[in-house]
Amino acid sequence: MSHRPHSILLGTTIRTHRSIPPHLISRAWFCSGSFRNQTHMESHASCEAVVADSELLVKKMAAICNAGPAKLQVIADFDGTLTKYWVNGCRGQSSHGLLQQENPEYDKKRQELYEHYHPLEFSPTIPIEEKTKLMEEWWTKTHGLLIEGGLTYDGIRQSVADSTIAFREGVVELFEFLEERDIPILIFSAGLADIIEEVLRQKIHRLFKNVKIVSNRMVFDNNGHLVSFQGKTIHSLNKNEHALDMAAPLHDRLGDNIDATTYENASVKTRRNVLLLGDHIGDLGMSDGLNYENRISVGFLNDNVENSLDSYRKTFDIVYLVFDRV
Repeated sequence: MSHRPHSILLGTTIRTHRSIPPHLISRAWFCSGSFRNQTHMESHASCEAVVADSELLVKKMAAICNAGPAKLQVIADFDGTLTKYWVNGCRGQSSHGLLQQENPEYDKKRQELYEHYHPLEFSPTIPIEEKTKLMEEWWTKTHGLLIEGGLTYDGIRQSVADSTIAFREGVVELFEFLEERDIPILIFSAGLADIIEEVLRQKIHRLFKNVKIVSNRMVFDNNGHLVSFQGKTIHSLNKNEHALDMAAPLHDRLGDNIDATTYENASVKTRRNVLLLGDHIGDLGMSDGLNYENRISVGFLNDNVENSLDSYRKTFDIVYLVFDRV
């Protein structure tokens, strides 16, 4: 098959080389005017994609296709990127938010922390250094409540079973496509690795040998009670490739790695072409530690579209806009 991408036309489905499956790039339109001038196009679908610089995107696609799958890796955020932001008209659950502890008082305390710190996370007036300290403070307190409240792995399993968390359409097909071609997927999340793995087990009913997770991983005692967390805390403002040493292949509950030697950290770092998926401008930092040659960034703009579109389209190569809360 030719490595040259098919033509990309205004308002049509983007067709690409097999290295970048069509699930990722559909019904795109290229924008140069204001949001107001484009609203008539949005009403035709619940999800549209904006490409600010079509020529640059085509060049990147061609370069990645010419290099082949052996040089490609996918780096993805989890909550609101691989998972749905809206589920049945309501805000979808996150890997942190779905947890229900046996003592509901601790759920209440974690919710109070969310209500205090979440507005600070997105405040435009707080300097990044101060905001980073606040996020570290938030995550540390939350993790402390999980330990203090006696969280168990059985509790995690039940919380996921009771949750409404759901993957976006096409995620399973994307994972299978990449696994067949030995293209690694690095999931960066400020959530909880153990919950992400359990979500994969229960919602997809399988694991993938090419998936590694950089997230906060729990340590349980022999009775399945949470006693601590491994390594450095990962929060929403420090997700980047420097945390790669924390990445671990998906494992089963007995701790047996799935083909653990297949995707060594060093080999991931030699893959110089990156497809990056995120829902926050800060997610672009997930590739900071890579000396990449080409990067296609895809941003999912889940909410507050009109106010955020301009900054997203200046930052991401492709921006998905979600209009219907379905």
